[in-house]
Order: sequence, then C-alpha cells, then structure tokens
Amino acid sequence: MSLTPQTIFDELTATFPELALTFDAAVPCVIVPAAGIRDVCLQLRDHAAYAFDTLMCLTGMDYGDGTLGVVYHLGSTPHKHTLTVKVLVPKETPSVPTVEKVWRTADWHEREAYDLIGITFEGHRDLRRILLPDDWEGHPLRKDYEVPEYYNGMKVPY
Repeated sequence: MSLTPQTIFDELTATFPELALTFDAAVPCVIVPAAGIRDVCLQLRDHAAYAFDTLMCLTGMDYGDGTLGVVYHLGSTPHKHTLTVKVLVPKETPSVPTVEKVWRTADWHEREAYDLIGITFEGHRDLRRILLPDDWEGHPLRKDYEVPEYYNGMKVPY
C-alpha cells in the first residue's frame, strides 16, 4: 500500500518524539536533524509499511544562507511510494552521519557531496574526493567558491 509523505511524516513523528522532525509541504519532504538521520533511515528501510529499499539519489546543497543540506530521494519497490528527506547543517560545521550502511549506494553519493559541497559524513569508511584531484582546494559547488586561476601550472578553466 502506497503511503503519502504526510502520513509517513506523522508516523515518524510518533516513532521519534525526541527528534524535532518537520514537514515541508511545498516539496513535500521530511526534514530530519542531522543527529537522527541514520535512525530515521533505518526505520524507513526496515519497517514493512515503508520498505524504502532504494536510495535513488543523495545530493549536497548550498542554500546560500549559511546552510548546507543533504537531500535523500528514497523509493520503495514493493509499495511503489517515494519520499524526500532533508538534513540541514550550518556551513561552518557541515557534518552528517553516513547512511552508507543503510543503503550501499550512498557510498559514492556521499563522496560526491563531500567533494563538491564539503559536507563531512561521519562514519563513512572511505570519505575522499571522487571527482576532483586529492589536492584540489575547496568545494566547487558552494555558492561562495572562487575558481582558482591555475592548478598545477594549468590555467583553470582551460
């Protein structure tokens, strides 16, 4: 049976009363505090009514207001429902627990968000750059990123 995001939010709020979950009806999505993301994701994967067996996409975001975010797009093959989950963190301390042990596909998605936005995923077993060289300075998808004029003697962009 397919559930609506609002229904899932209501049930998650009852399951995790200690977390300050919020619902953004405009998206719609469930916004989870960073400290609770792993527990919420395990519930979404393992509870039979949800059965979110697929992390379809994980994206790092720079909202341009001093906040970075991680957006998780989840899918349930057996129930054919989807859900968007967000975590918001301050740009000065962008740290979120990893969900790579919840959905294996998060491994490379989290590395990409780390590389391009600079979000650190606590507990990730191999958090290193995936698209840029290891000695690249900064995170190019941040809104305040300035492209360097040169990289190892090569003009950027070339």
